[in-house]
Amino acid sequence: MRLLLDTHALFWWLTEPTQMTVAAYAAIESDGAEVFVSSVSCWEIAIKVEAGKWPEAARLLDSFDDQLKKAAFLLLPIAVSHARTAGVMQSPYRDPFDRLLAAQALIEGLTLVTADAKVATLGAPVLW
Repeated sequence: MRLLLDTHALFWWLTEPTQMTVAAYAAIESDGAEVFVSSVSCWEIAIKVEAGKWPEAARLLDSFDDQLKKAAFLLLPIAVSHARTAGVMQSPYRDPFDRLLAAQALIEGLTLVTADAKVATLGAPVLW
């Protein structure tokens, strides 16, 4: 299975795995799973840490690349096609980070691991 972790799923995986559902945890842990993390997650964490909205994520921000390597997750850079698709999605759900994650999942054939039910309105396959 090819998975893309949303930002909170990444944070919970690395810091509080008990916050994950059994299905999400099992999918990430499964043999042969390819788990991707978007560079947009680093951006989202940085913005929220800087704004004081997510101070507990600062430790992840400081060692983002190392944490991904340790977990054997693959970094997914943002491509122009991802940005374009995120911008034209027909959905009332406007969160720019989630729109970009959904666009990446759609274009790259990934299932988005997210606890946010609203993300499903963006058309990407989701798992939680």
